[in-house]
Amino acid sequence: MAYVLLGLAIAVEVVGTSLLKATEGFTKLWPTVGVLVAYALAFLFMAQAVKVVPVGVAYAMWSGLGTAAIVAIGAVFLGEPLSLVKVIGVGLVIAGVVVLNLGGAAH
Repeated sequence: MAYVLLGLAIAVEVVGTSLLKATEGFTKLWPTVGVLVAYALAFLFMAQAVKVVPVGVAYAMWSGLGTAAIVAIGAVFLGEPLSLVKVIGVGLVIAGVVVLNLGGAAH
């Protein structure tokens, strides 16, 4: 169940981050409300997940998988360029998450 909560934390954080541009610097009410609600839910779910999942592993997964998802969303939906350097960087982040999870599972 802790990993389900962590997955929810990642998902709503990605939704919140995806909405950031639409807030236009927090000047648009509803996108701003969406960002704040999403981030509040992300922290709520993360706080519950770290009761079981080691905080270092949870944060690595949250930040790494969230970063990968945001890069993909930016490229597909927001028209942001996707370069070879970005792809390699995201691959390294994901590799780091995998390594931390393998190390965390051994303890």
